[in-house]
Amino acid sequence: MRHFSSLTPEQGTALFRHLPRAFDTASDRRTLAVGLGATLYTPGTRTDYARRIGQLVREGVASSVLCLEDAISDDAVADGERNVVEQLASLHAGSGERPLVFVRVRNADQVRDLVKQLEESAAALTGFVFPKFTAATGGEYLEALADVRASTGLPLYGMPVLETGEVPYSETRIAELLRLRALLSEHEESVLAVRIGATDLCGLYGLRRSRDLTVWDLALVREALADIVNVFTRDDAFTVTGAVWEYFTGTERLFKPQLRQSPFGRPDLPGAPELRYDLIRHDLDGLMREVVLDKATGIVGKTVIHPSHVRPVHALYVVTDEEFTDAQTTLGMTGGGVTGSTYSNKMIESRPHARWAAHTLRRAEVFGVLREDRTFVDLLHLEEASA
Repeated sequence: MRHFSSLTPEQGTALFRHLPRAFDTASDRRTLAVGLGATLYTPGTRTDYARRIGQLVREGVASSVLCLEDAISDDAVADGERNVVEQLASLHAGSGERPLVFVRVRNADQVRDLVKQLEESAAALTGFVFPKFTAATGGEYLEALADVRASTGLPLYGMPVLETGEVPYSETRIAELLRLRALLSEHEESVLAVRIGATDLCGLYGLRRSRDLTVWDLALVREALADIVNVFTRDDAFTVTGAVWEYFTGTERLFKPQLRQSPFGRPDLPGAPELRYDLIRHDLDGLMREVVLDKATGIVGKTVIHPSHVRPVHALYVVTDEEFTDAQTTLGMTGGGVTGSTYSNKMIESRPHARWAAHTLRRAEVFGVLREDRTFVDLLHLEEASA
C-alpha cells in the first residue's frame, strides 16, 4: 500500500519533494500505525465490499474496517459474519492493491471463530478492532488475539476502542486509563493503535456535536481525549487515532465556514475557489479543522464513515517542506542548543523539539513531503481533477 498511489509519476514529481513510501503488514509497527491514515468503516453486511475495493483504493483508502458491532443490527450478526468471511475470501483470492483490512468484532470468541472459518483467507486480514474495551474485559480480546497469532503465524494486530463510561467519568478516568495502559503494555507488539469512540463517549452525556463544532469544542469529551493522549503517547509506545467525523452532506449552518479563502485564491490553480466551496458544502471544512486540532494534540489518523473524507484527511497529513526542513535541522543538532529555522520565522530548540521532529520524519516517510511551493490545496485540487 502507498498513499497517493493514484497520482501519475508526473503529478507526483510536480507535488512532492519526497514521495510517500510503500508499507504493508511487514512494516515497523509504528510506521504501520501512522500509515492507517483515514480508516474507513463499512458495515459487515455490505455484500459488494470486495468488488468495490479497487475503487476505494483509487479514492485513497489505505485502511478499512468491516464492522460487525454497532454498524449492524443485533439480528444481522450471523449474516454479517458469513458475509465478512466471503468478502475476505474474495480479497485473498484476488489481485491488485488493497488496503489494510480489519474486522470490528463484538466479543473475543468472534475473533477465534472468524479466523477458523477464514482458514488461509485470514492472510487478507491485518487485524481486529475491539469495541467497548475496558481494563476489566479487554484481556479476553488480547488473549484471543494472541491465540490466533500463534495458530496462524500471521502478524495480526488489535486496535482497542476506548468508549465506555470509565474513560470520561472524572471519578474513574485516570485509574482506568492507567490500568488500560498496563494491560496493553503486556501485549504492546500486537497493539497497532488505540482508537477513540467519541460517538459513544458523547452518547453517555446525551451529546452530539454539530457540523459547526469539532470534538475538541465539547468540554466533557475534550478532557477525556486529552487524558487518553497524556497516558498513552508520552513515550511513543502507542499511537492514538482520531474520533469519527459524522457528517458528509451539508445543510444550513450557524457559523462561518472554517476554511479561509486565501489558500484557495491562487491564480495558478483555476477552480480552487470552487474546490473550497465544495469542501464547505459537504461540511469537510469542519472535518479538516478537527484533523488540525487532532494533530496539534498528538493524535495520528482518523476514523471516517464516507470515502469523501479520506482525501482531505490525507492531504493534511502530508508533511510540508517547512516542517520537513525544521525536523531535519532539529535532529541534526546532536549537541543541543537553539537556532533559527531555515525559513527564518521561528526558533528551533533541539532537545524539546526532538520528539516532534522524529514524529514528523516518520509521517514524512508514509505521507511524503510537499515541494516548497505546494500546499494541501494543490494536492486536493489535483486529486479532485483526477477523480
